[in-house]
Formats: sequence, structure tokens, C-alpha cells
Amino acid sequence: MIFLATKLKRALRPPTQVCNLKDGLGLRLLMPYKKPKTIKLFLIIVMLIGLSVIVAIFIGYRHLADTPEMLMESLKDGANMSIGEIHQTATRDGKKEWSLDARSARYLENQNQVLLKELSVTFFRDNGQEVYLTADEGILDTGSNDIEVSGHVVLRNENYTLKTENLNYRHQQRFIFSEVPVKIFGNLGELAAESVAFDINTNRLEMKGNVEGTLSPNAAL
Repeated sequence: MIFLATKLKRALRPPTQVCNLKDGLGLRLLMPYKKPKTIKLFLIIVMLIGLSVIVAIFIGYRHLADTPEMLMESLKDGANMSIGEIHQTATRDGKKEWSLDARSARYLENQNQVLLKELSVTFFRDNGQEVYLTADEGILDTGSNDIEVSGHVVLRNENYTLKTENLNYRHQQRFIFSEVPVKIFGNLGELAAESVAFDINTNRLEMKGNVEGTLSPNAAL
């Protein structure tokens, strides 16, 4: 029984390697054998590769976001291609006229259109003032830079807020209009109409069709 226990004890000992001491004494030193840390090294390499891929994707996305022309070209390269979170700007004679952000975009092949979801647009005026537009959905014409939006549409500037369900922007004229009922709140009072037109360059607002509401004495249209 004692002999069997001794053999079992020896069998459970960790593997050893033999190392000769100096001076040729023929003595041997038993040392625990250490397995190469290949698994740990492999995991580290995999993690580094994964991190590199993430960084490369992030850098590529930021480059596209900062270069709107490349963003539109990348959309056009794929038929009905969809991407997430985009940023687009339109300039004329070196001046930024509007910037657009959207949660997602889908390019329609052969139609020169980009379908947008949850978008916001900032229009820049020559005097430094800005006009803000938000909507659930929109269509950007990549040829003309015209924009059509729908769903909980809100247009606002420093004087008033306009709400409607559909709105159009004509880039060449810098003209915004809606042919569906609108409501306006702000310094000019509270008004409702069947249609509205707004000139970004002159900041002039024109309402048509059953215009009604309360107009403030200090209102300047």
C-alpha cells in the first residue's frame, strides 16, 4: 500500500527538466517545466488585429463624413446602398449654404436621390444667422441639392417656429415652401395657413390660403 502511494505521488508531480550545474560536478537540479504561453500570445494578437480593424473603420467613416463629395460618391457606387449616420454640406462660391445630418441614408440607383431618416438641416444666411429644419424623413436630390422633407417638420429661426407635415427646399433659389397646412408660433403671434413660402436670402415669409390667428403688433413679416 505504501509502495502504491509513493508511485501515485511521483506520477502526480509536474513535469521537470534537467539542468546541469557548472564546474562539471555532474549534479542535476530538478526544475518545474513551464509550458510556452502560446494561447495567451494568440489572444493578444487577435485583440490587436480586432482593434486595428475598428480604428481603420472609424478613420474611414470620419474621412467620408468630413468629405461630403466622397460620401456621395461612395453612396453612388452601390445600387440601393444604405449607410448609417451621414453628414453632408452644400457650398456655393466657397460659402457654406447648408449642412445636413441624418441617422441613415439610402441611395436610389438611377434616380440621383438619397432617402434620409431622422434628418436635420442648418441653412446659413449671409448675415451670419441660421435657419434650422428637422423632419422624420427626407429626399436629397444629389444633382440639384434640392431637399424634400416630411413627417413632424419643424422650421425655426430666431423669430418664429413653423410646423407642418411636408416642406420643400429649392437650392438654386434658396427658397423654402409648403403646400400643406402650416402653423407658426413666435414673435409675430400665432398663425395658420394653407401654404407658406420663405425666402432664406431676404428672410421674408409669405402665407397664403385662409390665413387666420393672432398677429402681434410688433410682427415683421
